[in-house]
Amino acid sequence: MREAIILVGGKGTRLRPLTNHTPKPLLGVAGTSFIRHQVAKLMDAGVQHLVFATSYLASLFEDEFRDFSGDLAISYAVEAVPLGTGGAIRNAGKRLRGGSPDAPVLILNGDILSGADLRDAVRQHEARDADVTLHLTRVDDPRAYGLVPTDADGRVLAFLEKPKTPEECVTDQINAGCYVFRRSVLEAIPADREVSVEQETFPQLVAAGARVHGHATDDYWRDLGTPLAFVHGSADLVTGRATSPLVGPPAEALIHPTATIDPTARVTGGSTVGPNAVVGAHAVVDRSIIGERVTVAEGTRIHESVVDHDSSIGRESLLRQVVVGCHSHVGAQNELPAQLRLSCGIRIPAQGVRVSGTAAACLTAH
Repeated sequence: MREAIILVGGKGTRLRPLTNHTPKPLLGVAGTSFIRHQVAKLMDAGVQHLVFATSYLASLFEDEFRDFSGDLAISYAVEAVPLGTGGAIRNAGKRLRGGSPDAPVLILNGDILSGADLRDAVRQHEARDADVTLHLTRVDDPRAYGLVPTDADGRVLAFLEKPKTPEECVTDQINAGCYVFRRSVLEAIPADREVSVEQETFPQLVAAGARVHGHATDDYWRDLGTPLAFVHGSADLVTGRATSPLVGPPAEALIHPTATIDPTARVTGGSTVGPNAVVGAHAVVDRSIIGERVTVAEGTRIHESVVDHDSSIGRESLLRQVVVGCHSHVGAQNELPAQLRLSCGIRIPAQGVRVSGTAAACLTAH
């Protein structure tokens, strides 16, 4: 039986307010929750049993898959206290069902959108008789990441902290958040304390001479941990730059059948528009996510933004790289600056926020 673990216990603080009420992997991406894209990919790779390593709002994962009818058994391992990435893997490992001590176990980070070929990752792991195989990705600027140099045969040499100088950029390879563990190695991780797989487990394995290999590719890869990366990942799935078994042919937009789009509106760039949403006349929605029951009024322009469910955006407003929490209202002719995040339930009056000036009369007597 091929088995897998997905790490989904994080709080997703960089995506607040979207994650105030929903774990990051359950947020909508390209028409469905992100976690379902990952589950579909694992099923395509032949996985028959999946364990979710949960913590934050853990019960919502069981709710999401309560009526799941796919040919996949699902178990849940809940962390009562934070265990770190290594501890979470070990805790979830207690729910694995079969296989010998040498059986490979696929492990995915729950917030990474990747084009990695999971079947090939397992083949590489078994061909090398590895203890752990890491999927590595190459990045243009490695300064923001820990580095994973390998030798000519792909054996991992070290796990290095984020480089501070150009001389420390000894490789462009980084950990892509996809691993294959030999089951006996997974079960050797301490179970009674917090453990970081990146800072403790992997370096200790390398130091002990274990067979830790890196499988480096140029496949698509994106960490969905920030709002801008989140909307770009969703758009990439819709336009076909990234792929998922749950997304159809490449398109300019993914619009729910119950949504209403005015004929003069433009929805482009891989945007998604959710159930019962309304996009008004001459509005523009570009590379954005419009949630369920959201209203976008006439003449409004929304770029690289997320508008969460049950919110409304007034006419002739401009949103660029903005997150609007659920049940919020942005009045007419607002101009919201980049990186702004509106908490759930916020109400902004007409012309209440503008980057540029307005000629509207002052309502206060002078």
